[in-house]
This record gives sequence, structure tokens and C-alpha cells, in this order.
Amino acid sequence: MKSGLLFRVARPAPTAWNIVKTTVQAVFFWLTFLVVIPLGIRSVEVAFGAGSWRLPHLAIVGVGIALLVAMSALNVWAAQAMSVHGHGTPFPLDAARLLVVRGPYRMIRNPMAVAGIGQGVAVGIILGSPLVVAYALAGALYWHFLVRPLEEADLVRRFGEPYRRYRAAVRCWVPRRSPYSLD
Repeated sequence: MKSGLLFRVARPAPTAWNIVKTTVQAVFFWLTFLVVIPLGIRSVEVAFGAGSWRLPHLAIVGVGIALLVAMSALNVWAAQAMSVHGHGTPFPLDAARLLVVRGPYRMIRNPMAVAGIGQGVAVGIILGSPLVVAYALAGALYWHFLVRPLEEADLVRRFGEPYRRYRAAVRCWVPRRSPYSLD
């Protein structure tokens, strides 16, 4: 199965191996984008005396933790669906071999992007960092305007009309009221 320059389809592998690869990739992603970079941003804020939230800190941290848990659960659910039903991983250089419209993909077209951005916002809330929240929202813009068009072009190239129907029926950022089915 051919793919574009930025997207490589996963080689055939047992489901367990796809889950292992997805887990390793997710841990690297989470450590980099949800720990290292946000802590770096927060340390710059502190060094320059930049503000943090003015609301009661414990309440804000609680909201952040609840959001982080919810978005992490969505992320894991989406990654599992991609690994098990797509026979690959959610990552572009080891992309799923099959079109996945199961799990959270039945409700929203890009649950991994929604989850990742939500996780970034949650980390910013937990750290009390407006700049980390801005970093997460900038990531949303980057993904929406630069990555999404490339990813969708690759999916159209690989899956054709079934993906076009799916894309027309399932929104990118806002969940459907009822689950989508290819049938």
C-alpha cells in the first residue's frame, strides 16, 4: 500500500506488537510534549516573573487533573482502536493499514488530536501557566492548518471514497450525537 512522503504505512505485524509500538511512541510523545516542553515554558515564565492563574490554586489544579485524566483516557482509547483495528499505530511514520472508524473515531474524526491538545491545556492549568495553555492552543492551530490537510490527503489517497464519506459525516473537532458506521 503506497503512502505519501510524510506518511508511511505500518508493515504487517501482530496486534500485540502494534500495541507495544504505540505505547512506546505515546510515552515518548507525552514526555516530550506534556512534560519537558511545558516545564521549560513554565520555568521561563517563572524566571521572567510572568503570571499564573489568579483563581484559588487547588480548584484550578483539580480542574486540570480531571481534564488530564479524561483526555488521557480518550488518547489511550483512540490509540488502542488504531493499533487493534487499523493494524498499525496512530503515528504517521507507522500509520494504520486500514481505515479506522471504531472506538472514538465513530464520534469524532481526530480524537488523538483533540486528546493531545486537551492534555496540553490540562498541563498548563495544572502548572498555573497561561503560556503552556497558549502553547497547547498553538499546537491545535498548527495541527489544524498544517498537519491535518496533509494527513487527510494521505487518507484520501489510501482509502478513497470510504474515507471521503467518513470525512463528510464525522467532524474534525466536534463529536457526533450518534456513532458513525461505514455500513
